[in-house]
Amino acid sequence: MPKGTFYLTTAIDYANGAPHLGHAYEKVLADAIARHRRMRGDDVHFLTGLDEHGQKVEQTARKAGIEPLAHCDGVAVLFRDMLALLGISNDDYIRTTEARHVRVVQDALQRLFDQGLVYRAEYTGFYSVRQEQFLLEKDRAPDGSWPAIFGEVVQLTEANYFFRLAQFQPWLVSHLEANPDFIQPRFRQRQVLEFLREPINDLCISRPKSRLTWGIELPFDRDYVTYVWFDALTNYYSAVADKGRWPCDLHVIGKDILVPPHAVYWPCMLRALGLEPPRRLLVHGWWTMGGSKVSKTQEKPADGAPAPKPVDALQLARDHGADPLRYFLMREMTVGQDSEFSLDLFRIRYRTDLGNDLGNLLNRLLNMTGRYAAGVLPAAAADEAPEREVRDLWSATAAKFLARADGHEFKEALEELWVFIRALNAYVEGRAPWKLGKSADPADKARLDSCLAHVGEGLRLVATCLAPVMPTVSARLLADLGLPAAVAYEGALGWSSAGLGLRLADKDILFPPLDPPNSPAA
Repeated sequence: MPKGTFYLTTAIDYANGAPHLGHAYEKVLADAIARHRRMRGDDVHFLTGLDEHGQKVEQTARKAGIEPLAHCDGVAVLFRDMLALLGISNDDYIRTTEARHVRVVQDALQRLFDQGLVYRAEYTGFYSVRQEQFLLEKDRAPDGSWPAIFGEVVQLTEANYFFRLAQFQPWLVSHLEANPDFIQPRFRQRQVLEFLREPINDLCISRPKSRLTWGIELPFDRDYVTYVWFDALTNYYSAVADKGRWPCDLHVIGKDILVPPHAVYWPCMLRALGLEPPRRLLVHGWWTMGGSKVSKTQEKPADGAPAPKPVDALQLARDHGADPLRYFLMREMTVGQDSEFSLDLFRIRYRTDLGNDLGNLLNRLLNMTGRYAAGVLPAAAADEAPEREVRDLWSATAAKFLARADGHEFKEALEELWVFIRALNAYVEGRAPWKLGKSADPADKARLDSCLAHVGEGLRLVATCLAPVMPTVSARLLADLGLPAAVAYEGALGWSSAGLGLRLADKDILFPPLDPPNSPAA
């Protein structure tokens, strides 16, 4: 893959609640992509941030008896603490109350107004307070009711400003048809094209101050503030407007904000402003518990059953370290699909994949090297069929891992890596170094040294590949082998004698045993 610049973003989080599992997953996914691209040699710029305006934020602040900005300041601390806890390597964090953002939003609005692409009109329609948007008849359920996702729906008549979104619909359809990988997975792109089969309306981009004051003031009419989606989407550009980073290479977003905000509003806004659209949208699914979406307040299942108890994913990171949770999130969910979350699944991955497969393999190596080689990794003195099989498997694994990670398929990339880890464990069992160490035969001594050398090199390669998903564990494992943290794949994924003659750690429990399932900390 050629080296270059790579700019990626997450959706900015809405300042109306605390972080939950969904927020954690999106940040870890984007972080794994960012770290992988850095390992590939790219100059990466990784942005995330906080969406602070809108009616829900204003209402929440009023209920708490504080100013909206004070409320947002507190929420920003919570989300930034989450980023630090999870080891997220973002290069920038933007808040939509920052002057750099407000300036770009108002400039964009004024340019569109001056071009005649924004006009004032009176509108009567149904308004979703929860989603902060006007609804169409096609948004109704088959029985004529409004789906629960819209919350309270009221009928409003008011004068507002509108962006001529509809005139860009033919261009957007052509763009999607000419760029079949614009939205991944591809079935999400087909959903967008299906949505665009029907005519779209112009977009209301203002709210009167008589109804909402907490927003960015329109530069051409001080009686109005900007619609929160027009404001929020612009963050992707406002954060890099003076850095020469545009267009964005990848927006990482959830499926619930694909249509219409990211797949319709955003590319059309950019087109109207004479800017390139983002190169790609990566759309992930939801974590569910008992069939309902995991959120800060657990939704009730459709069948009316009691809602599952909300899960505090961040507590798992506090209790067991960020990397086991990062591994679980990347290993368990296929990007684009929903995935069921449970503490039992987390424990199983922790104990089997991490503790038994990887952690025990490292400790076997450290123990045997200390016992049979004075703690120094020996040279591979024998080269027989078992060793050749290990090396051949690695060659295939490295190619598959990189291909999967390049396509943001970390679940599949990690599955490939664990096939190799388990093969290394099987290789140790087959070679039985504890028996070779008791033999007086020089040939067995050579086999013993080769076994230690191959396990050491195999773990070095595994640790290098794990760097994007488990950066702390990767660096610690490499330190146990006497090596520095991995910073690039180039020159580091071929079988070598990099660890030859290095003194290894005496012992390291990478993944301490979990508390019993029924204990309070489990």
